[in-house]
Amino acid sequence: MAGSYNKVILMGNLTRDPELRHLPNSNTAVCTLGLAVNRRFRTADGENREETTFVDCEAFGRTAEVLSQYLKKGRPVMLEGRLRLDQWQDKDGGNRSKLKVVVEGFQFVDSKSDGGGGGNGGTGGGRRGESGGGSRQPAYEPIGDDDIPF
Repeated sequence: MAGSYNKVILMGNLTRDPELRHLPNSNTAVCTLGLAVNRRFRTADGENREETTFVDCEAFGRTAEVLSQYLKKGRPVMLEGRLRLDQWQDKDGGNRSKLKVVVEGFQFVDSKSDGGGGGNGGTGGGRRGESGGGSRQPAYEPIGDDDIPF
């Protein structure tokens, strides 16, 4: 059998503001965030439905710092990463586990109001893109290419 492959690409909206902390021994930045991903489908009866999947995500290092600086609750984002299973024992001694996405790259998916679209960035190996214009003024300062350290 060929080797294993663990890759996740998600696009959705943040369910809460990102939380930034630093690991005590290495001072590495860690950002935790929640993502809501919607799926629209039609039932066998022809009824349109929507289901939402809530995904916990973690980013490390410079990626964590940039995500925590520029993202807020409700903002759409595309995340690329890998699945990781966290396992622990609860206070009653029971075994617990949870799947998380470890973010390895990202791209902002909303656009700037001036139509330039230069506010998108990411750590996904040169996957920077430009979204078309829009008519709404963002409530944040978009990230520019000079703000990305790669």
